[in-house]
Amino acid sequence: MKNLSLFDKLIALVNSFFAMLLLLSYSCYFISPKNISLISFLSLSIPVLIIINIVFVLYWLIKLKKQILISLVVLLIGFPLLSKFYSFNNKKTFLSSDIKIMSYNVRMFNLYKWIKKDNVSEKIYDFVKDKNPDILCLQEYHTNDNLISLFPYHYIKTSNNNKNNIGDAIFSKYKITNTGSLNFKNTGNNAIYIDVIKNKDTFRVYNIHLESFRINPHKEVINKKNAENLKIRVEKAFKKQVDQVNLLLNHQKKTHYKTIICGDFNNTAFSWVYHQLNLHKKDAFEIAGNGFGSTYRFGFPMRIDFILADENMAVNHFKTFKVKYSDHYPIMARLNLNP
Repeated sequence: MKNLSLFDKLIALVNSFFAMLLLLSYSCYFISPKNISLISFLSLSIPVLIIINIVFVLYWLIKLKKQILISLVVLLIGFPLLSKFYSFNNKKTFLSSDIKIMSYNVRMFNLYKWIKKDNVSEKIYDFVKDKNPDILCLQEYHTNDNLISLFPYHYIKTSNNNKNNIGDAIFSKYKITNTGSLNFKNTGNNAIYIDVIKNKDTFRVYNIHLESFRINPHKEVINKKNAENLKIRVEKAFKKQVDQVNLLLNHQKKTHYKTIICGDFNNTAFSWVYHQLNLHKKDAFEIAGNGFGSTYRFGFPMRIDFILADENMAVNHFKTFKVKYSDHYPIMARLNLNP
């Protein structure tokens, strides 16, 4: 650092701090929040840390300084994780035998008027009708007779923890042969599933809504006064997610059908939660998506909604729809049972 100006020496020190933070955050992918809950907070900040380190790389590239290696090496170490943040694939294969599956947290169809628009429920109905999925998984579902009319089969499970019949739903154009609910404990969140027949193939679809942090980033101001309460709340949510994921994985082991997991994970693709659910699965966004794939309406790209296909299925297309009828964006994939 002898040839650096005082300002660049300071930049190099700050750069080193953020590079080490990103390097440490990679471990979130492998460490359960129940073992080290504090480190799981970093999984939420990885997209920001990636961008910060890319900015440092560009800075040193312009300056033609060897300090470019500080962030570049760390980014290269985590390169396999970068595809979870940004996808270049944009795969477009359309086969008549594809299954079109959509996942969407509809936020109760704007029941409490969070979005200052009229007829949000009808707009969601029109959107679904236009995109015409074969299977539709909804989180934070509230009774909607119009949607029910679009599909011959459905399974709806509302929570016992609320008075407004809020829950999860799966709609299908294929015959449903079996349904069930995992009934997460002490929460309004849940996971449900259906077994469906397409031609001679039977497969299972899980629709999951993992524990929420119950944070409104647009309204909740983080300061010294509420920081500790916020930390405790998030830690509890992380630990509940671990129990919920383990329950689902143990349940999944009992079926011999190909399975698809989709829904609102309330966590990012850099987390232990995602890593466990994605074992022996294909993340449809990684294989066929394009861009950041952000699914949550936030000031920074945040992908917390997923479609994970069975490893023996083909992912032929994936798309995130930037319609503003909820605080989430709907996602849809084209999957093929027999590639």
